[in-house]
Amino acid sequence: MHRDFPSSVLFCCDHNAIRSPMAEGLMKKFYGQAAYVQSAGVHSDLEIDGFAIAVCDEIGVHLSRHRSRSFDEMQEWGDDLGGFDLVVALSPASQRQALELTRFYHLTVEYWQVLDPSGLGRTREAKLAAYRQTRDQIIERMLERFGEPMQDEQP
Repeated sequence: MHRDFPSSVLFCCDHNAIRSPMAEGLMKKFYGQAAYVQSAGVHSDLEIDGFAIAVCDEIGVHLSRHRSRSFDEMQEWGDDLGGFDLVVALSPASQRQALELTRFYHLTVEYWQVLDPSGLGRTREAKLAAYRQTRDQIIERMLERFGEPMQDEQP
């Protein structure tokens, strides 16, 4: 684990349906209780994506109970955005939203360029391959940023 490991992390993307829930689940699996971890989207108009659930299930990360939420809903539900040490944006739109929030809160915002797999692939196998690529990109960035998993399980 790196010295500058945050005590709280918010992952965000466009709809909180693919990339940010994957990142939230992976972070919780790899680092357990070392950090408070949540995810949000610029919008919350989509439910968790079935392909995201499937490729994360392959490595023991269970997302089926995830409920999408937006930045606004987080605040409405009492999750104070100012309480996060780090916001990791996984899409340009969420990066803009997160940077807008830094006007009101002292937040460190990082942008991780990660493939948006939605709309890629014509067959089920091709779609799964795209989602696996996204999952694996998140894992790679997470290991670079936060160090080796604290849990016994490896990706």
